[in-house]
Amino acid sequence: MEVPAMMLTAYDPFAATSAAFRALDQLTGRSGSSTARPLSGMPMDAYRVGDNFVAHFDLPGVDPGSIDLSVEGNTLTVSAERSVPQLEGAEWSAAERPFGSYTRQLVLGRSLDTDRLEASYHDGVLTLSIPVAEKARARKITVTRADTPAAVEARTIEGEQAAVES
Repeated sequence: MEVPAMMLTAYDPFAATSAAFRALDQLTGRSGSSTARPLSGMPMDAYRVGDNFVAHFDLPGVDPGSIDLSVEGNTLTVSAERSVPQLEGAEWSAAERPFGSYTRQLVLGRSLDTDRLEASYHDGVLTLSIPVAEKARARKITVTRADTPAAVEARTIEGEQAAVES
């Protein structure tokens, strides 16, 4: 039996802002403008391999120190920030790379062991690995053959043997 371990939910706090920028560009005739915009998402791949769920988040140009991971209940929150470069005396010709703070939330299944979550950041990709909890892993149950059926006693909730009428 395959146990669903992760439901994915996207949260884009800048969706309205991005739409406003697009509308402003249309009004001013600047589609494809060279103005840097706030980040509009955190692309992600997620899959299960063996007894681990793995998620990769694209975070190019993000300072690893700005990445924040937290788990509250079954919700994993990933936050990151990409700052606008502050270059003294620079005359910008183009500023198209996105900047700002953004967040992505995943609702995790109860079968994942978030206490053993591992995270690494390499070449602009944040990788999370979350093991499946030991109690949720598939296991084989051995069925033994008995020549006589096992006796089952009727008991009450309090554990006392119930009277069985014949």
